[in-house]
Amino acid sequence: MNPLLRRLAIRHIQIKKKQAALQDISAYEIAKGVKQVKRSILIFFRDILFMAMGVFSAAFGLESFLLPDKFIDGGVTGISLLSSEITGVSLSVFLLSINLPFILLGYKVISKQFAIKTAISIFTLALVIATIHFPSVTHDKLLVSVFGGFFLGAGIGLSVRGGAVLDGTEILAIFLSRKISTSVGDIVIVINILIFSAAAYFLSVESALYSMITYLSASKTLDFVIEGIDEYTGVTIISVRNEMIRDMIVNHMGRGVTVYRGKRGYGKHGHTSEVDIVYTVVTRLEVSKLKVEIEKIDPNAFVIMNRVKDTKGGMVKKRPLKH
Repeated sequence: MNPLLRRLAIRHIQIKKKQAALQDISAYEIAKGVKQVKRSILIFFRDILFMAMGVFSAAFGLESFLLPDKFIDGGVTGISLLSSEITGVSLSVFLLSINLPFILLGYKVISKQFAIKTAISIFTLALVIATIHFPSVTHDKLLVSVFGGFFLGAGIGLSVRGGAVLDGTEILAIFLSRKISTSVGDIVIVINILIFSAAAYFLSVESALYSMITYLSASKTLDFVIEGIDEYTGVTIISVRNEMIRDMIVNHMGRGVTVYRGKRGYGKHGHTSEVDIVYTVVTRLEVSKLKVEIEKIDPNAFVIMNRVKDTKGGMVKKRPLKH
C-alpha cells in the first residue's frame, strides 16, 4: 500500500475512534444531566410535601389546642400568640408581620432559597389559620400543653426537613451568635425567658408554666422529627482487648471503626502504656447492644459516648429524608 494512503487510513481510523469516544462521553453527560434533573424535581416535590405537612400540623396544634386555652410557645410563634391574646388582633397578622424581618435576615445570613421557602411556609400558615378552623380537641390543660407542643413542634420540624422554618427565632439566634460570639442555644434560651416572663405578667403565672411545658414538648418533638430515630452516637473505647472489640463491631454489628494509637496513664507515679483506641459511630438504637457486647469482651473497658449531629459516608446508614 502506498505510504501516503496508509497514513491517511490510519488517520481516518483515529478520527473515527475519537468521534466514537466523544459520542460516548456526550451520551454519558446527557444521561447524567437527565438524572440530575430528575433528582432535582424529586427533591423539589419532597420539600413541598414536607412544608405542606408542617404547615397543617402547626396550624392544627395552634387552633385545636393552644389558642382556645390561651397557651403560648417560645420564639416568634410565642410572641405572636401573646400579642394576639393581648390585642385581640388575628394571630395571622402577627405571624406575618413579626416574622417578616427575620425572613429578610435569613436572606442575608443563610440563603435566598431558604428565605423564599420560609416566606412561603409562614404565609401559608397564616393563610390556613385565617381561613381553616380546626375544632378544639380538649380543654384539659396538661393535654393541651403537651399535644399542642407536639403538633406545633412536628410542624416546625417537618418544615425544616423541607428547607424552611415557621419561626424566625433561630435565624435571629444564628445572626446574633456571629456578632457576640455566643452559642445559638444560649440566645434562644434568653429570648424564651423574656417571652415566658411576659406571659406570666400579661396572662398568668399558671399559663406561663403550662406554656413552658408546651415549649419543652415542641422542642423535643422538633428534635425527633429532624434527627429521626437514627440519632447518631460516637463511641470511643479504650481497652486492652481492643482487637476483639474492633472485630465485634465490624463483623458482628456491621459498623465501621477508626483505630488510632494512644497512651493510657494510671497510678500515683503516672505509669503509661500504649494502647489502640477504637472509635465508631452507631445509631441510638444500637447503643444498648454495643454496650452489652463490650461488657462481654472487657468489663473494664473505658467507654466514652457523645452525640453526633450528623454523618456522611462510611458505613453509617444515612436517613433518606435528610435534606
